Amino acid sequence: MRGTVRKISMPRRLVADLMHASGRVPFVSLRRTLDIGPLIEARAASAQRPGWAAIFAKAFCLVARDEPVLRTLYVKWPWPHLYELPRSVGMVAIARVEDGEDCVLPQKVSAADELSLSEVDALIRHAKTAAVDDVPTFRKILRATRLPLPVRRLVWLVGLNFGRQRANYFGSFGITSVAAYGAGELHALSPGPYIVSYGVVGPGRTIDVVIRWDHRVTDAALIAKALTRLEQVLNGAIAAELLPNRHIPEPKAVRAVAT
Repeated sequence: MRGTVRKISMPRRLVADLMHASGRVPFVSLRRTLDIGPLIEARAASAQRPGWAAIFAKAFCLVARDEPVLRTLYVKWPWPHLYELPRSVGMVAIARVEDGEDCVLPQKVSAADELSLSEVDALIRHAKTAAVDDVPTFRKILRATRLPLPVRRLVWLVGLNFGRQRANYFGSFGITSVAAYGAGELHALSPGPYIVSYGVVGPGRTIDVVIRWDHRVTDAALIAKALTRLEQVLNGAIAAELLPNRHIPEPKAVRAVAT
């Protein structure tokens, strides 16, 4: 059958490079339904409602601030080792339309736990609406994507396998979701070590959250505890920031991790 040859756009080339880099990462997934009733009430009553990507980016950083493994990378050079970062660096997947084509580009959000929710949300909204050249993260990664394939492979190898560069180029965790387009459970790929995805808010004021992680870095018990802590942070610190004049007690842990 005779078809049509089409040029691969820069955003699609970026995804191809990303999938190549993710191919050998031993990912494991854990999904949990979180009860976020207090957060939903606080967000509904707030004068400014940040997007869910901003909420989850800051919440995960708050959890990782107290759990160093959640900001630890697996790197291969000069020998295989774990590299603990002093702070979390998030890469938020931004859905855009460029030259008539749907695409996804990553926006870097560094140390979201040290920023206000409104600041995190502003970074993400800017990445959704600004010209590509006006978003520094987009500019940097697309500049590398324009390089010839052998050079790109070398750049990715260096960026992925030295701890300091890994955080600068790829972050320590990713945030992605298809909730804006309806329900669905997304199991995304990335070079790791952590990917957080979330679904739509359910009728019982719950939300499904999936964490995928590099099994070389940690095991399922820690991720289960991290999801419990994430629920507490969403209903505690995040809800309190949305309603600063109302006292919202920190929720107590209600789940035990099976051994």
